[in-house]
Amino acid sequence: MIETRNKADAVPGAPRRTRPRVQNEIVAALARSIATGAHPPGTRLPREQDLCARFGVSRTVIRETLKVLESKGLLRGKPRVGTFVRAKAEWNLLDPDILTWLGADFLDEALLRSVLEARQAIEPMAAELAASRATLQEIADMDGAWRQMAGAADTGAFTAADLRFHALLLGASHNPVFARFSGLVHAALEKAFDASNRAVPDHAETLRLHRDLVEALRLRDAAGARMAVEAILARAEHDLARVLDAAAARG
Repeated sequence: MIETRNKADAVPGAPRRTRPRVQNEIVAALARSIATGAHPPGTRLPREQDLCARFGVSRTVIRETLKVLESKGLLRGKPRVGTFVRAKAEWNLLDPDILTWLGADFLDEALLRSVLEARQAIEPMAAELAASRATLQEIADMDGAWRQMAGAADTGAFTAADLRFHALLLGASHNPVFARFSGLVHAALEKAFDASNRAVPDHAETLRLHRDLVEALRLRDAAGARMAVEAILARAEHDLARVLDAAAARG
């Protein structure tokens, strides 16, 4: 097992730890500090030796950590000056690593609203196309995903089935650009779906709306399919507002 501390760059008195697990923890901790405003945009991070002391690791580990965060757009290094936090608009919040580091409780309003807007632009048209293009197997698969939602034992399982349902819908449109959408932004979609699904005490209405979409596809009803998706998205918008209001109330 590789140790995080080399004799040449050890900080006296700090505990000996192992990587890469510990390095991943440090990356996540720094990312959360940046996201929560402990290190605001435009400010310089503490010196490497101070970060070494804070986390009890070597300069090598800290330098590798900073490189990772630079590659994700959170930081910018300036030779002989230091490492600075970049503006939030420059962060790649669609990156699954960043969303994992920030944790399930991190809610970025701009990201969640942007995901919803993208869905509102894409999914109604995808539903219309699927009404005429979906195969019987694709419709059956969507029905299966709906049944998984209905039988989900917890919110996590419900969200996973919900994500699968909508990925299947995009695939059933037989538009390759639409079909790629859920894969490209899967992590952001998962966070948005999870936030919305946790906002309601039960999912009876959401299940009804998803069943309506499956039935419209079975009937090859393009207008009905669009209406069903628009109702699903309106519900998602309502639930998102509840999530954001609750987060604001908590301060």
